[in-house]
Amino acid sequence: MSSHSILLVDDDKAWLRGLKLTLQPLFSTLKVQTCDEPRHLLKLVQEELPLTIILDVTMPYLTGDALLAQLQERFPDIPVIMLTGRNEIEIAVRCMKLGAFDYCIKTDEQDRLIAAIQRAVQFSNLQHENRNLRQKVLDQQLSHPDVFAEIVTSDRRMHQIFLYMEAIADNHEAVLITGESGTGKELFARALHRLYAPEKPWVAVNVAGLDDAMFSDTLFGHARGAFTGAQGSRPGMIRQAKGGLLFLDEIGDLETSSQIKLLRLLQEGEFLPLGSDQIERCQCRIICATNQNLDDKIERGDFRRDLYYRLRTHTIELPSLRERRDDIPLLIRHFLQAEKADTSLCRPLSRAFTPLPLTGNVRELRALVIDTLARLKAGVDIQELSRDEDNDRLETALWSEDELQFAELVKRCEPLPTLKEAPEILVDEALKRSQGNQAQAARWLGVSRAALNKRIKLRKS
Repeated sequence: MSSHSILLVDDDKAWLRGLKLTLQPLFSTLKVQTCDEPRHLLKLVQEELPLTIILDVTMPYLTGDALLAQLQERFPDIPVIMLTGRNEIEIAVRCMKLGAFDYCIKTDEQDRLIAAIQRAVQFSNLQHENRNLRQKVLDQQLSHPDVFAEIVTSDRRMHQIFLYMEAIADNHEAVLITGESGTGKELFARALHRLYAPEKPWVAVNVAGLDDAMFSDTLFGHARGAFTGAQGSRPGMIRQAKGGLLFLDEIGDLETSSQIKLLRLLQEGEFLPLGSDQIERCQCRIICATNQNLDDKIERGDFRRDLYYRLRTHTIELPSLRERRDDIPLLIRHFLQAEKADTSLCRPLSRAFTPLPLTGNVRELRALVIDTLARLKAGVDIQELSRDEDNDRLETALWSEDELQFAELVKRCEPLPTLKEAPEILVDEALKRSQGNQAQAARWLGVSRAALNKRIKLRKS
């Protein structure tokens, strides 16, 4: 796996030191490394696997041409940018034929070199992401399942989202999370933070209702004396999230003037604190979320198209709870356990709440469960439990025998399974529904994971 680094190779130590000082603030989320001994380069690349290499053409012992040929043979996925002090077309043609990603002249303006490095880093990140995605599609196994433990689901689409999040976790591009209110957008953003940089800061800002001045002050901070009453400086959320993740919720409500500033932040990776003339670099990854249809807002002229395309480098679209109703019993059981309530209520509550529209998604379902528990605890009459036309459904469900639904299914079996066959059928069905997740299957069957694992091993033997 590639490290988050850029490798500079030249025998001129002073030039290396100067270029490193120039690049490090511009690529603050990456490590800029140097190598002044060409004979040690291949070993260093083997150890570090940098995102890109900037290689001087003219060096003692091993020329840049010779090293480029060896790098292309052993590390073909790492883009190499060739540098030379001579502006000769023959050198450029020779390097490009050998497989160089780009070619720059040392005496030229550094802007061209910086732009080339930016392209190379982006190219390397895309290659790494594509490899990850291909691997995830092939094996369908999560590398860090514990990261998603807070998200209760057995839905296949949600599992695909987890795989995608693992694939994009290593790069620094922005992520846009969309979905209806209550689908858990912040929960997914926190999971991405645990994948990306769990030891670094997590900073969340709800930008809805922030005017342009407040948005700038909140994100970029201000210098002392920037405005009347600014007795001291304020660092701003971007600096607080240094090295970590900045989560901007309700991005669809952002004012147009603030959208321009956010676009510059994402595009250039820099910002200007209020009252300061010192440009600063953004050193955090930005995740945005919205429950609005941004395409519609663009058509109405309420959201900038260029910002939208910049945000959606990576997009996570969360399904509504109506699209994954099989998760409703799991969520109800989870909420009951969190409230230390009787989990035998799970089945009747599932029968009561599964047919509901649940336009508020998981947030609404949790509110329904907690409200029902509170009313039952208070001894409220069952007729008063529901506030709408679903009262009859809730009443019937709560006062039905827990075995009623299962009994109805058994009546339809022809012929009846034997006592030996019935447990095997239940185990097979639980494993199928959980997509092979033994921990989840064991919870559904009401046994320990060890007991289920033992039964599976005995069956195989």
